[in-house]
Amino acid sequence: MADEPALTRWTFPFGRRKVPARDATDNGDSVQNGNSSTMNGNGSVRNTAELSIFEQYNQANGVQSAGVDGKPEKSLLPPFESAEMRTLAESLTRDILRGNPDVKWESIKGLETAKRLLKEAVVMPIKYPKYFKGLLTPWKGILLFGPPGTGKTMLAKAVATECNTTFFNISASSVVSKWRGDSEKLIKVLFELARHHAPSTIFLDEIDAIISQRGEARSEHESSRRLKTELLIQMDGLNRTDELVFVLAATNLPWELDAAMLRRLEKRILVPLPEAEARCGMFEDLLPSLPEEAPLPYDLLVEKTEGFSGSDIRLLCKEAAMQPLRRLMAELDKREELVPEDELPNVGPITVTDIEVALKNTRPSAHLHAPRYDKFNSDYGSHALQ
Repeated sequence: MADEPALTRWTFPFGRRKVPARDATDNGDSVQNGNSSTMNGNGSVRNTAELSIFEQYNQANGVQSAGVDGKPEKSLLPPFESAEMRTLAESLTRDILRGNPDVKWESIKGLETAKRLLKEAVVMPIKYPKYFKGLLTPWKGILLFGPPGTGKTMLAKAVATECNTTFFNISASSVVSKWRGDSEKLIKVLFELARHHAPSTIFLDEIDAIISQRGEARSEHESSRRLKTELLIQMDGLNRTDELVFVLAATNLPWELDAAMLRRLEKRILVPLPEAEARCGMFEDLLPSLPEEAPLPYDLLVEKTEGFSGSDIRLLCKEAAMQPLRRLMAELDKREELVPEDELPNVGPITVTDIEVALKNTRPSAHLHAPRYDKFNSDYGSHALQ
């Protein structure tokens, strides 16, 4: 009986498993036991299964240990003091936004003040670092606040597109762990990763779920308080380093945030409900008028949608577009036989009546709290000079 192949160990963050090693006589293109191969720097061949999860990531994304000019590429992870911290870092790498979100400033209708402030706080320091030194050191913490559905996440994606930075899309589930002590370690590892991949942006969506107000009158678990303290410490440390790491936070409940966090979020930008001009642009994009069809009443839509958010307007346009489809579906249901897909008739145009029906069936979702956001903006917000 032939000898059993030698066994090597594959290090994995959640345990170890044994896999057969590649026969040294195989060439680089051969595959054994379903495992692909890769070439070491010294010319020897290794199984993909023998690689660590980060070596596999680098291989899959074309990142080599040494570039064509001989300079080493930046590793996916910085060196950590323990295997535990490395394992936590591996879980956070799933929240790094891969690729370009491809959201341009022009694709966001309105919000000119918010866009101007974001460009001033994040985009310009990355493009022109020469001017942002000393007293003009860039703001490291930015808060986007406003009613739901007004485009806060879209603005964050536009920042990632414009700046081409490493973008960490973080929510409460990313940094909250059931294991004692892991939540604050995750916060620490997150900021170490961000500094390692600088320039980078940490986007904390719905930040009120992570760091609401602290106080004796509030029932607060000890682990939650430790997480908040660690986040405050790490954000304070950003102002003592030269790395371009920005914390971009978004919330619908800015008045729920802790005062210490508000101090660290130095730029506080209101993302308001869209004004008439922005609403008109949204309707023209979502419900374009075709030359062979009757023009749609954009003026009526703008007039009747005061207090609607961007997501409300999208729902309204969807409801209007459903009206001709409903008429067509009613006709198709009357037929006894199923119509082949290539013989299905086209959906009819959207009419003024369809628009009126959609306006009756759609209601705004966030207009009642608009004065409260204006009050918070007057007390704590940042305002752009015209």
